[in-house]
Amino acid sequence: MLSIKKYAAIDIGSNAVRLLISNIIEEKGVPVKFKKNSLVRVPIRLGADVFIKGEISKENTERMLDTMLAFKLLMKSHKVVKYKACATSAMRESANGRKVVDSILKHSGISIDIIGGEEEAAIIAATDLNKYIDPNKTYLYVDVGGGSTEFTIIDRGNHGASRSFKIGTVRLLNDMVKKETWQELQEWIGGNTKGYHKIDVIGSGGNINKIFKVSGKAMGKPLSYFYMTSYYNTLQTYSYEERITELSLNQDRADVIIPAMRIYLSAMKWSGAKNIYVPKIGLADGIIKSIYYDTVSSNTQ
Repeated sequence: MLSIKKYAAIDIGSNAVRLLISNIIEEKGVPVKFKKNSLVRVPIRLGADVFIKGEISKENTERMLDTMLAFKLLMKSHKVVKYKACATSAMRESANGRKVVDSILKHSGISIDIIGGEEEAAIIAATDLNKYIDPNKTYLYVDVGGGSTEFTIIDRGNHGASRSFKIGTVRLLNDMVKKETWQELQEWIGGNTKGYHKIDVIGSGGNINKIFKVSGKAMGKPLSYFYMTSYYNTLQTYSYEERITELSLNQDRADVIIPAMRIYLSAMKWSGAKNIYVPKIGLADGIIKSIYYDTVSSNTQ
């Protein structure tokens, strides 16, 4: 007997808001399958408000209300049975974050959980990486966001040390990351990877997905530290406008892609990794899995 249900995950980040709808395919005697059905991304840069002014602007509050109502209607059209909406660093650091969340609930009926950095890292780690990784190898998993980056050690399939740092692309764009924070990150990576003979990085986030697509590499093949450094240097020779017109980057990607590369390259350098793998997973995928395995609370549509 085959059963197919739809679950949805809403990821409210510092650089964009995403709705992921996935098919949950259950068949007797066969492991459950999670198949992405639809992904909608809206570039609302909450971090630009919060990290500079301390709160979400009236304009972006209105955009959030409209977007969440649209997501509500899309979930209804898809016949989604369960969903969970999570807001990360921008919303949790905003002085009016709770007020915005309450307004969204009243306007659209969507309930949003504002989660901490460690919980965010735990949900991301819940994604099933086994089909993407070698069970005999060690990895540093790096999920770069607009406001924070989550790091997790994965050794032979087992999740080890995990930590969230307030180093994100939107913060870096606005020169809001202190030298001491970089130093703390370097020490954390060095301290948690020094015991391993060889380590590779797994990268997730919209920027590394775009970099991987541009590379033309086959899925499952890694990007080398040499390639990442070369592309990073190339990007810096173009102005913001040229990255849009000549490199065909979206306007909300053309500026954050450089600080994102800086984070990935730093992680590779400090861990001694020569390669980075890009499995195209992230917080939204983790939310879907967490709903299914009932490790987080969820809402019915």
